[in-house]
Amino acid sequence: MRSAGAGSTMTNRKVIKTSKFLSYVLRHNPGSIGLELEDGGWANVVELICCARQGGVDLTEKVIEDVLSADGKQRFSLNDNGSRIRANYGHSLPVELEMEPRVPPRTLYHGTATRFLNLIFHQGVTARRRQFVHLSADRGTAGEVGRRHGEPVVLVIDSGRMCDEGAEFFVAPGDIWLTKSVPVEFIGFEGDSDAEEEREGTKSRSPREDRKGT
Repeated sequence: MRSAGAGSTMTNRKVIKTSKFLSYVLRHNPGSIGLELEDGGWANVVELICCARQGGVDLTEKVIEDVLSADGKQRFSLNDNGSRIRANYGHSLPVELEMEPRVPPRTLYHGTATRFLNLIFHQGVTARRRQFVHLSADRGTAGEVGRRHGEPVVLVIDSGRMCDEGAEFFVAPGDIWLTKSVPVEFIGFEGDSDAEEEREGTKSRSPREDRKGT
């Protein structure tokens, strides 16, 4: 007989696996299971479940509810009657999320890994394959994001000055701040001497020269 702890572990694994599946389908590739998103990035829950099952994924309304209940970062939303679901942020698809520009805090934070610093110091923080750069309102959250990518570093973003100079910011559920890009001149470190030294060392090197040394 399995212990209650073993059952809980299996449930947690299923929730994590399903969350990753939903992120991939709703943010990046709904066509991978034959799903079409509606305006605003919404998917019909019944259609999502049917398409997932046809693709070999055991998805149910209960599993979706479990994912949303366990999701502290509010990656997904249901509409008012629970018939549609969408990802709140992180899209590489050209999705119009119907968000209004907001005035951000004067300072926001971006978590990344030290291996990306040279590129950032030359190009700024870019959205890469996503629609937006993701920024955090507190250092701790940004640090957690950075640790997912390697040795973490937290960049301090002068979001107030960016906004003053015309940059648009949006806020997604979970207090995730979004903007198109962060130019180099708005990035700081608040006393992070190692990062400052790295930036100074890259001023005389091109990204191509830096890659030659790796």
